[in-house]
Amino acid sequence: MANHAFAFRSGSTYLNVPPPGDTRFALAGLTFDGAVSNRPGARFGPQAIRQASQMLCDAIHPHFDTTPLGQLSDAGDLLLPNTGIDPMRAALMPQAIALLRQYHMVWLGGDHSVTLPLLRALNEVHGGPVAMLHFDAHCDTWTSHFGEPSGHGTWVYEALQEGLLVPQASVQIGIRSSGERAAREYVNDVGGRVVTARELRGLESPAQLAPILNEIRARMVQAGNPPLYLTLDIDCLDPAFAPGTGTPEPGGLTSNQVLTIIEELSDLNWCGMDCVEVSPPYDHAELTSNAASTFVWTYLCGQIAKHAAA
Repeated sequence: MANHAFAFRSGSTYLNVPPPGDTRFALAGLTFDGAVSNRPGARFGPQAIRQASQMLCDAIHPHFDTTPLGQLSDAGDLLLPNTGIDPMRAALMPQAIALLRQYHMVWLGGDHSVTLPLLRALNEVHGGPVAMLHFDAHCDTWTSHFGEPSGHGTWVYEALQEGLLVPQASVQIGIRSSGERAAREYVNDVGGRVVTARELRGLESPAQLAPILNEIRARMVQAGNPPLYLTLDIDCLDPAFAPGTGTPEPGGLTSNQVLTIIEELSDLNWCGMDCVEVSPPYDHAELTSNAASTFVWTYLCGQIAKHAAA
């Protein structure tokens, strides 16, 4: 049978890359959505993002002029229980640490509760707290999760309380959901920065976003350029760009805004990324999974270009 390079393919890995081997970068899925507070389905996100990546063909990025092909492997979905958040986190930790010791990792969620054990694993590997750039509609700094002690809306609070993050080098972007002041302003109050969606309205180009980009850079320098982790909740986007998510919030970011920030900050001291809360059952025309796939691809190409230039 002929191999038609541009025919539709139902690939089982991101960009059809091989399983883990001799690569600098790797990707893994975290198929857990047991902590969602509204619509479930994020456990199906990793495979939807992988499927969307088939549209990228040779994956040569138009801005970075490089491709992850040949430098990326896909570890598949980690073996995680779906019976509870504590068993999930206990099972995730050793698997994450093993992969982080070998690869620069990108993780596909899953709901946002998976990020707390990833931060614990990063602290174990890097020997201390990391910086964070957090795209989200929600602050995720509540002290309880609808009466439970932990969930996908508490992990930032828990991470700061545990000393997993450098407070002044913790930046949230796109925040706009309802919430009491104590939660909404928590990252500001501990010395970090909350960049609301309102603050970013109408700003998309590198020049327009320069004040925010420069502030992020300055915060990283002032903190001594610690390892910087990117956690991207797809609901940071306006539902027009990402309807397939559990807790959509109108008035969000555009795809252009997110891409500009990822592209312009690619030279920082990144240590990994996750992209979470993609819920395919609520998607339309694969808008959400395509956005997520493109964000992951752009992050990877930025890191590959940076290492090639070093």
